Amino acid sequence: MKMQYAKRFFALLVIMTCIMTTVSMKSVFAGDGSAASPYTVAQAIATQNNTLKTVQGYVVGQPTATNTVVTSNYPNDYALALADSPTETNTANMIYVQIPTSYRTTFGLQSNPSLKGTAVKVTGYLTAYFTHAGIKNVTSMEKSASTGGGTTTPYDSTYYSSAIGKTGSALKQELHNIIDDHTKLSYDAVWDALRYTDEDPNNTNNVILLYTGRSQGKFTNGSGVDDWNREHVWAKSHGDFGTTAGAGTDLHHLRPTDVSVNSARGNLDFDNGGVYHSEATQCRYDSDSWEPRDSVKGDVARMLFYMAVRYEGDNGELNLEINNYVNNGTAPYHGKLSVLLQWHAQDPVDNFERKRNDIIYTKYQHNRNPFIDHPEWVNAIWQ
Repeated sequence: MKMQYAKRFFALLVIMTCIMTTVSMKSVFAGDGSAASPYTVAQAIATQNNTLKTVQGYVVGQPTATNTVVTSNYPNDYALALADSPTETNTANMIYVQIPTSYRTTFGLQSNPSLKGTAVKVTGYLTAYFTHAGIKNVTSMEKSASTGGGTTTPYDSTYYSSAIGKTGSALKQELHNIIDDHTKLSYDAVWDALRYTDEDPNNTNNVILLYTGRSQGKFTNGSGVDDWNREHVWAKSHGDFGTTAGAGTDLHHLRPTDVSVNSARGNLDFDNGGVYHSEATQCRYDSDSWEPRDSVKGDVARMLFYMAVRYEGDNGELNLEINNYVNNGTAPYHGKLSVLLQWHAQDPVDNFERKRNDIIYTKYQHNRNPFIDHPEWVNAIWQ
């Protein structure tokens, strides 16, 4: 009997310890709802008591009904949805914000679609909106800026902590230090990795091809006319690194593309203009440059910016740099910088890029593309 009571006491002790640990951990991350220590979205959802509080979260779309949040083609500037993750899709984990007239031109998604994925702080009354956890009678809205301006990410206090506040060459060097020494894949392993990094969100049996936007079977890869293969967005001849582990197999710039379209792009630099490709009908090219479709221009630019930071010439690796020229040939340069900056601004980071970045970080290389997490760092370095 004594042994039985002892076992029960021990079990109770373990349970109580777990509960106390959980409470303790929650208290570390919880805010008090003030402007200096805002509530998380989860806290705000749990505290729908019509009190005036400040809440911080990521813009994930516009609510149009109790269980409906649209992520494009926004109907107006009247509302937005916040979540604790920029990639959240479950409306149960979102809070709906009624945007007052004075803030609609700045925070309305029809007028500002690029706000999606941005961290914002909202002060208002925690009460139902669209018969859903909400914030109404808003008194203040502002972007949650890190030092130097821009959005905050869950990685700022850990992964990026040494880079926060830096600009120019100091920022470039620190980001290199952070993303350097990633886990390197073999070129054969890239096939399987791309099946997950570029998976079609609407059909898990397919991948999305970079230049055509076509959804195609994951296992239709190869060298046939209608197959997809591994495109080096930073052309592998620009530095002549080929398919060697490192730059030649870095998932942050490798994407699935149609075989014939990949061949047409070849090792061309990126620029505007040219004739439309017969298959990639939204892409244009000429003798010295390639222009991708509008919806991936920012993706292309951010992949090249990543490469120019990741490969800085140390540890026997190439020093890759972006310049303002085309026809770079086998030199370790890629262009055209002025156009890439335009594309980066024109095509903001989207959820496909964010999810891809997360998969590469957690499952494969264990490093991130900082320009997906912090788009403002592009101008902090190159402008």
